[in-house]
Amino acid sequence: MTTVTFRIEGVVQGVGFRPFVYRLARRYGIAGWVRNDSEGVTVEARAPAPAVDAMERALVDEAPPASRIVSLRRESVASGGSSGDFAIIPTVAADSISAFISPDLAMCDDCRRELIDPTDRRFRYPFINCTNCGPRYSIIEALPYDRRNTTMRAFAMCEVCLAEYRDPLNRRFHAQPNACADCGPSVSLWDVDGSVQAAQGAAIRAAAALVREGAVLAVKGLGGFHLVVDARSDGAVSRLRRRKHREEKPLAVMYPSPARLRDDCHVTDAEASVLDSPAAPIALVERRADARTLSAAVAPGAPTLGVMLPYTPLHTLLMEHLGFPVVATSGNLSEEPICIDERDAVERLGGIADAFLVHDRAIARQVDDSVVRVFRGEATVLRAGRGYAPFSMDLGRSVPRVLAVGPHMKNTIAVSVGDKAFVSQHIGTLDTPQALEAYRRAHKDFAELYEHEAEAVARDLHPDYASSAYAAAIDAPAVAVQHHYAHVLACIAERGLSSPVLGVAWDGSGYGDDGAIWGGEFLVASREGYDRVAHLRTFRLPGGDLGAREPRRSAVGLLYEAYGENAVTMTDLPSIQAFDAQERRVVARAIDRDINAPLVSSAGRLFDGVASLVGLKQRASFEGQAAMMLEHAISDDAGHSQYPTAYDASTGIIDWAPMLREMVRDIRDSPDVGGIAARFHNALAASIVAVAKAVGIEDVALTGGCFQNAYLAERVIDGLEGAGLRPHWHRRVPPNDGGVALGQLIAGIVRTEGG
Repeated sequence: MTTVTFRIEGVVQGVGFRPFVYRLARRYGIAGWVRNDSEGVTVEARAPAPAVDAMERALVDEAPPASRIVSLRRESVASGGSSGDFAIIPTVAADSISAFISPDLAMCDDCRRELIDPTDRRFRYPFINCTNCGPRYSIIEALPYDRRNTTMRAFAMCEVCLAEYRDPLNRRFHAQPNACADCGPSVSLWDVDGSVQAAQGAAIRAAAALVREGAVLAVKGLGGFHLVVDARSDGAVSRLRRRKHREEKPLAVMYPSPARLRDDCHVTDAEASVLDSPAAPIALVERRADARTLSAAVAPGAPTLGVMLPYTPLHTLLMEHLGFPVVATSGNLSEEPICIDERDAVERLGGIADAFLVHDRAIARQVDDSVVRVFRGEATVLRAGRGYAPFSMDLGRSVPRVLAVGPHMKNTIAVSVGDKAFVSQHIGTLDTPQALEAYRRAHKDFAELYEHEAEAVARDLHPDYASSAYAAAIDAPAVAVQHHYAHVLACIAERGLSSPVLGVAWDGSGYGDDGAIWGGEFLVASREGYDRVAHLRTFRLPGGDLGAREPRRSAVGLLYEAYGENAVTMTDLPSIQAFDAQERRVVARAIDRDINAPLVSSAGRLFDGVASLVGLKQRASFEGQAAMMLEHAISDDAGHSQYPTAYDASTGIIDWAPMLREMVRDIRDSPDVGGIAARFHNALAASIVAVAKAVGIEDVALTGGCFQNAYLAERVIDGLEGAGLRPHWHRRVPPNDGGVALGQLIAGIVRTEGG
């Protein structure tokens, strides 16, 4: 007889792991027990050695689909006696909380079948769930993950639900959100004053009728509110945009079914798999050229569309009544956090929504929809929320308790606990009082969940970020981490890379060691530090931060660097035409006298400037718009031709001026925007490969917001592989600023350990 203990860490709570272990024990005739604890799941198994060995293999090979095993340790213990029963025993607390929390999960196929089965007791119940699906992170208030530690504690289970909950062979065994229409949450329809207009099924039917009539409906979902309108209606979509103050940024669309989605979009097998996964994110897919269903106001001029499928039973029932695609965008005003409470929603969204479809299951924290894009058959997370957050990883050793406060835009935070790192869901840009309050709540949330008191605080090098100011108010030593180094460290950590690597960190801006604005960087980096070995040629950006919102300013800065003071006389170019005579004089003076015209090496601003030069966008209404339009402009038949660039290995400068001069000639002679965009992207990809070959480090980490651009990323990856190098890029951690907190955390740990 052999007695062993298995200690299993990872996403193993709230995903049906204990009943899975119980079934394995019955299969192999194993005695003992399984329990949750504050680090994961612990199993004691007593049986002949072959049976115990078989269980160990099955624990990994047959784990529930929503689980993610990070480590499994086997320890021999003194024999507990002869064989006997196997039990699921109560959770025990530990001195240190470091359990991986399951993200929220989309409704599973079993629950979907029950939802539409008239003979099932949960027929059309909008909160059906089991251990394989339903709310997790959005309802957890403390660890370990038990019902008493979730917002579901407000609902006492009826006898039938309680029997399911206690039955180890039932798929609802210890499903913490387990409920039915007799004992669980309920749905109702409110008017703009918060008065109940209908309840239960009648509320969903009435809500659908309002959407059909062109109304803006606010729907309380899993991690917050959506604003929903008929995506086919120009009037409804335009009304939503006007009320939400969201002028041009593409809106996400929810389709009632995969078949209906394919009527409007080309969906690859990889994209279909992502959309139908337990994470069920928004995926960026290609629109069909012949599709005419959607209003042009949904995603003006964009050949891609952010789409998702109904992922909760409530959304499924609503979409069943509608049968057509709807806009389902976050329930907030621009730059504010998503609403999670119905009373708050009535107050904050009262000027946007015409009615509110709400429920009484409290949401513990905001969890936006995740956004992904598929590169080379694999999904890269661009915004980490429902289904992907919190991101968690094993650090391999016990480390100091560090808090990383993240950047200013696309903010997330991160903490280290024991030998684990945890990164929060997307919080957003810290520009408004509401966003800052959500940020403070997110820190408080993580501190309480993980009983985390920081020994050190890692922040961005930029002194004026709101997150930097927040870090300064915490009573712990601060570690300032350069922005692009944090980007590279995030990729190193996520991909488990050995050091050193060549990190290519391209984005809009980050505070450099020299006080300049960086953004087109090549860093030879390890966890211990970095050297800046190359960067894009710098240029003046008149207006500073205003330049990020006005691509024309990037363009004039580029022209001034390449042509000198003659730049502002080049009035045949769209960028210069976008300034009146007085503005041109002011801009020229600012550049000449270095008045609010900082030097930048930003790849993002280079993209903006080119988009302006070819006449695509002079003033952007959202971050990244001009660069996105430039990618979208690339000709379908784009070949491999490229503009010239010059790389000086002795200075590490990549000179884009030869490209700019040739581009200006093309604009003047034959303004083929699609061809110009292709040659520009190809030139940048080739320049990255050239630097990588010259530096000679085989592992190349691609990071920063510019690598959300699929065309650029795929050509760089192809070029690096063709040169015999090993490219690495993000999957679960966003390449944009949503990943910076993880990099800050790694740097903070190393520096704290080093004293």
